[in-house]
Amino acid sequence: MNICYTSYRLKKSITNEKTLVILSASFFEARIGAVVNTINKDFNKRVISLVIPMAIQNLINVGVMAADVIMLGKVGETVLSGASLAGQVFFILNLILFGTTSGACVLIAQYWGKRDIEAIEKIIGISMRLGIIVSIIFTAATLIIPVPIMHIFTSEPEVIVEGVKYLRIIAFTYPMIAITMVYLNLIKSVEKVVIATVVYAASLCLNVILNAILIFGLFGAPAMGIEGAAIGTLCARILELIIMIIYATKVNKEVQIRFLYLWKQDKMLRKDFFHYSGPVIINEMIWGLGYSANAAIVGHLGSSAVAANSVVQVTRQLAMVIVFGIGNATAIMIGKAIGEQKDKIAEIYGKKFVHLALVFGALGGVIILLIRPFIISGLNFTGTTAAYMNTFLLVMSYYVIGQAFNTVIIVGVLRAGGDTKFGLLMDCLSMWCGSIMLGAIAAFVLHLPVEIVYVVLMCDELIKIPFSLMRYKKKKWLKNVTR
Repeated sequence: MNICYTSYRLKKSITNEKTLVILSASFFEARIGAVVNTINKDFNKRVISLVIPMAIQNLINVGVMAADVIMLGKVGETVLSGASLAGQVFFILNLILFGTTSGACVLIAQYWGKRDIEAIEKIIGISMRLGIIVSIIFTAATLIIPVPIMHIFTSEPEVIVEGVKYLRIIAFTYPMIAITMVYLNLIKSVEKVVIATVVYAASLCLNVILNAILIFGLFGAPAMGIEGAAIGTLCARILELIIMIIYATKVNKEVQIRFLYLWKQDKMLRKDFFHYSGPVIINEMIWGLGYSANAAIVGHLGSSAVAANSVVQVTRQLAMVIVFGIGNATAIMIGKAIGEQKDKIAEIYGKKFVHLALVFGALGGVIILLIRPFIISGLNFTGTTAAYMNTFLLVMSYYVIGQAFNTVIIVGVLRAGGDTKFGLLMDCLSMWCGSIMLGAIAAFVLHLPVEIVYVVLMCDELIKIPFSLMRYKKKKWLKNVTR
């Protein structure tokens, strides 16, 4: 009897324990599910709030370029080629400024996670000072030696003449761009992204209106051609600076520009800034010089190739507006999560952003294919230029997928955790030891057709993909870089 009773109690105890285990497992699964749902909701909400304003901003910037391309294209291919090649100077400056702010954003996003406002304001001061100095150097060089600069990109005298006209006016915009761009890019890292959209929207409206009036001579104004486009851009940059200053001094009281920090700088933060920004600045310079080298190679293939490439590059940027917004959002959200010591959430964010990059990169490629016939017919290009553009757009349809993937991993995920040297190494190898070297050989040694040369020049992003993926999977980027 006792044995039976003991057996009964034992079975009941085991049953109760199993029930408890099942209930506990169910409870923890429910809790984990609730946490995952919370993370997903928070992720989706923050991505939308960050990516949409930045995508609109990128679209506006592309709109400015597209307006110039369309209007100058109506004037003539030589004028369009001159403005496009002269714009390579700003392109290089823009990338140096982007490198400066990208490196600074590594620190700012993580300090924002710690809510260390003083450190953030000091980093803004360091970045602003560097941006102003570099822009003044670019302005001086452009005003003193505009002809030798244009000779780098083309050997056609007519194109050089038009490019010099453009440079002599546009050079004065560089310091204004430096101040505006540094400030607007850095405050994105503290999740203030709408102001940049407002600034660039106002700039676009003014630029398009003035371009139309000054290029074609509307409403009794003289028809100034390429000089009219430069003056329109100059006026737009002045407006950008004015709006930015009003916002920085009157509206944004949380993170401010302290003029003291432009000159008196924290030694430890300056050391950190150059440690993380240095490789990014060099990386962007190398990447920018690589793109300019591509433009120079295309420039020596004739004005038809230059005109076609000018349109195609604008189309590429149009297809990438959302991806570039995703890349910026990646750096902000992952950097903040690491600063808050939430490494697991940062890892989850990284995986989600990589998936988004592939989706929107593929979507960008499809968009290029769909609008290709309308672009060619809309600009009234015929003959050789139209044939080049048809091939270049086809190449760009797959190029944007690789660029989307690499942008989100290298510029977003890796830089957010302070892994800034990998991108430098990758661009050196994939561009200078890959696409540029092979493209130059194809163009000037083997004298291959222009279309084949272009395919070779646009292979760098495909080379990067396996290496970017391996670096991402090693998770060395999950590193807190704040003090």
